[in-house]
Amino acid sequence: MALRKIVEIGDAKLRKVCKPQEKFDQRLRILLDDMAQTMYKANGVGLAAPQIGILRRVVVIDVGDGLIELINPVITETEGSQSGPEGCLSVPGRSGIVTRPNKLHVKAQDAQGNEIEFDAEEFFARAVCHELDHLDGVLYVDKMDEEIFDDDEDEEYEDEEEYEEEDEEDEQ
Repeated sequence: MALRKIVEIGDAKLRKVCKPQEKFDQRLRILLDDMAQTMYKANGVGLAAPQIGILRRVVVIDVGDGLIELINPVITETEGSQSGPEGCLSVPGRSGIVTRPNKLHVKAQDAQGNEIEFDAEEFFARAVCHELDHLDGVLYVDKMDEEIFDDDEDEEYEDEEEYEEEDEEDEQ
């Protein structure tokens, strides 16, 4: 297992449509292990192969219920909607509000090539959508309803307003 370098926004690999994973071999197992280790080290809840420069339809997710490995995943049904905050390991220092389906049905393959199906709801559904978007060259910033600014930035801005008000008072 090895940590991989996470590709950041601006790198063309993040905008490519990934190819299906056809071989279910030791190289895939190593890739999945490296992706999981990289995701955990970066404190993420998901990582798609293009985020480490591999243009294959491979994703790992752990929203707190254990690691899920998805090969060639497809969302087959959606229901409802939810809006909430998202960030991305490939878009450091930014976050935003994104609207996504609240419930999903997903078909994929596991690391051995066996077909799997499952339902995802709420935060898990959000994570699945986010990671699967990466496989099609889409980033959350493309779907963002609004950007969220860090409280520290807001405080700095408020401080600037106070200084501007003080300057105006001094000029009078």
